[in-house]
Amino acid sequence: MEEEFDISESKSQSSFDVKALLVRILSYWKLFLLFIGIGIFIVYQQNIRTQQSYRLGTQISVEEESNPLFTSNTSLIFNWGGVSGKVQTMINALSSRSIHEKVVDNLEFYTTYLKQSRFRKDDIYTYAPFKVNLIPKSNQLLGIPIKITMLENDTFELSVTFESTPVKTQNFSDKSKQNIDVPIGEYRNQFRLGELITTPYVNGIIELLEGRRFLEGEEYFVQFNDFHRTVSEYRAKLSIKNPKNSAILNLSMVDVNKPKIVDYLNETVKVLSEDQLNRKNQFVTNTINFIDEQLARVKSQLTLNADSLNSYRQENKIFNLNDQSIAINNKLSILEAERDNIKLKLGYYASLKKYLIASNLFTDVPAPAVAGIEDVNILNNISKINALSVQKSKYSSTVRKDATIFADIDRQIEGLKQVLLENISSASNGLNRILLSTNSKIAIEDAKIRKLPKAQQKLFDIQRQYALSEQTYNAFLVKRGEADIIKSASVSDILVIDPAKDTGATPIDLKLSSRYLFAVLGGMLIPLLLAFVITFFDNKLHNPQVLEGLSNIPLLGVVGKNNLENNLAVHLKPKSTIAEAFRSIRSSLQYFYKKNNLEGAKTLMITSSVSGEGKTFCSINIATVFAMSGKKTVLVGLDLRKPKIFGDFDIENDIGVVNYLIGQKDLAEVIQETKVANLDVITSGPIPPNPSELLMLEEMDVLIKMLKESYDYIVLDTPPIGLVSDALELIDYVDATIYVVRQDYTKKGMITLIKNKYEKGEIKNLSFIYNGYNQKGKYGYGYGYGYSYGYGYGYGSYGNGYNDDDSNKASLISRIKSVFKKKF
Repeated sequence: MEEEFDISESKSQSSFDVKALLVRILSYWKLFLLFIGIGIFIVYQQNIRTQQSYRLGTQISVEEESNPLFTSNTSLIFNWGGVSGKVQTMINALSSRSIHEKVVDNLEFYTTYLKQSRFRKDDIYTYAPFKVNLIPKSNQLLGIPIKITMLENDTFELSVTFESTPVKTQNFSDKSKQNIDVPIGEYRNQFRLGELITTPYVNGIIELLEGRRFLEGEEYFVQFNDFHRTVSEYRAKLSIKNPKNSAILNLSMVDVNKPKIVDYLNETVKVLSEDQLNRKNQFVTNTINFIDEQLARVKSQLTLNADSLNSYRQENKIFNLNDQSIAINNKLSILEAERDNIKLKLGYYASLKKYLIASNLFTDVPAPAVAGIEDVNILNNISKINALSVQKSKYSSTVRKDATIFADIDRQIEGLKQVLLENISSASNGLNRILLSTNSKIAIEDAKIRKLPKAQQKLFDIQRQYALSEQTYNAFLVKRGEADIIKSASVSDILVIDPAKDTGATPIDLKLSSRYLFAVLGGMLIPLLLAFVITFFDNKLHNPQVLEGLSNIPLLGVVGKNNLENNLAVHLKPKSTIAEAFRSIRSSLQYFYKKNNLEGAKTLMITSSVSGEGKTFCSINIATVFAMSGKKTVLVGLDLRKPKIFGDFDIENDIGVVNYLIGQKDLAEVIQETKVANLDVITSGPIPPNPSELLMLEEMDVLIKMLKESYDYIVLDTPPIGLVSDALELIDYVDATIYVVRQDYTKKGMITLIKNKYEKGEIKNLSFIYNGYNQKGKYGYGYGYGYSYGYGYGYGSYGNGYNDDDSNKASLISRIKSVFKKKF
């Protein structure tokens, strides 16, 4: 039964070949050029299609700006009513959605003006010659460019292409959205500049900007974007940095349109400053509103009292009071003013108590100064509770609702509220006691008035009501004026150090020229990785050094690549480097035979791992060099499964070894002469069904003995040992065995297989022949074709001085290199 060897599990024992990797990398120079070219082309295409991004910034300072008109004599106190001025509060405000909504709304950044370039529609922003003024509370088409083409006589065409239905629209007044059905295809209509446009897709007026020209045939696009998405995009783009926790804030933004960055940053700072100032003046504003309400009420009462006084005087012909009445009136007016002031305070406390109990927000606390409240504890606590409420309001736009910071603020507010309620209760009790005393004094003066004549009493009463209303009205006017002065004199705590400005900003993206460097590196990386992977998983022999490193079996010789169509390389070109290589092998074999004291006929078996490694080629040429030395040589074709040697000698394979072994022919009948002197050939003959069994017959012993009697050298061409066991049946008949390996073909695992057999003693006197060596190939390491050693011969070179080998004809470049090597 035929024995087959599984070579799939054989593994190379050699380490990673760095030198082979370097040689392979050099051999891939065409791939390097190809991938580098592809990389450069890709980068070029990206460069001409990519818009560069820019980063611009602005710098602001957060300061505690006090009111220059606020003094200790000012009867209105507002210093606790504004934003705390802390930097973190400003950072939270800048991060809030409300700020960005105001900025996008103010700048109308939901409207984008575009112009078609070579590869895309570019955002031209302020460079558009026209502006779209939208009709309030009207819907606009979202996300689809609307084309505007200028025609003659200030007429333009508005067109839009619909690829699907329905489409989305948005009302930018209340930010509501609506889906509408549209006909698939293109919508076109003509309008004049300044004319009202009312369509389901756009509603507004397109006006030509001052100093701009809209030339006939020019095309622009307008696109309306979702408001909330636009806000989110710009909110994400804004970068806020607070260097070293100082009062400085650096705001920056990255975008492809520099004018947009400038406007957005400056508008953001403007909106922040206005909001901060409004919060700072919130207490003043609340006070002014309260005073205005009181003035309106008192003014109405004052008018009624004035009308009543004038009517009574005219009807009763009494225009002045006597001295006693005047004295009583003055004293009573003072007491009543004190009583009204007490009632005003009590009313404020009652209102404040109700507000504290019923409200959750404390940013609209009534101003205590209006009621003349001077209690330091109440003033301080109102200031603290108001500041905490403002802080909570700011955090609500940037911090999650369930954050612990809200619970902490609520606990602080609740504690201050309880303290305030106690203060209010205590102050109210004190005021009620003072009110009782004042009412008693007023009652005494009223008793004096009742002693006056009736006419005088009536006039006194009307005049006293008028004077009281006038006094109250004047007092409110004074406080109103103080509040206006303080509000107008207030300044924002935001100080702009450097406004955003385009001073020639350079792109922050990788420079276009620098990208080509990465293209070159990327183009080199692919072939490098390919070379590494192929080298790492490569299990074939590529040079004699690798073969030597895999086993201790001697390397008999290195044979160059045969470029002839015939295997008779030595016979046809006896002066070639291949012929010299086989002569070197012959010398090594003769040395081996002599060293081992082998007399008489010598036998040599030539095998290999698998078919295609040049076993037959080596067999023919080794037999030829022996014959050319004058020795009678016979080449026996024992590859009974796949016979080959007959074709190169132009002989037939009708009869051969098989016929002899089965007894059909005698030895003389199977021997055939060749055109090579002293060389006979015995072909394998017809392919038998049982090759291995034939080689084990006694007739094989007889054949070898008879050949030894007639020939000096017997060369056996056997089947590949890696495929079948036929060659192993012939080991006992031979003096030496040659194992042929081929460059870039034989797998390293097969070397391990034959090495194991050699070490086990299954094969003796084994040597390698390295076949198909290509000095100009990818893995040559400087071996000449005549390289040969083994059994004491050492190195020998026979590659120089032979001119009939085509492969040895050096080109001009090769000769120049050779000269330089010799010189240097």
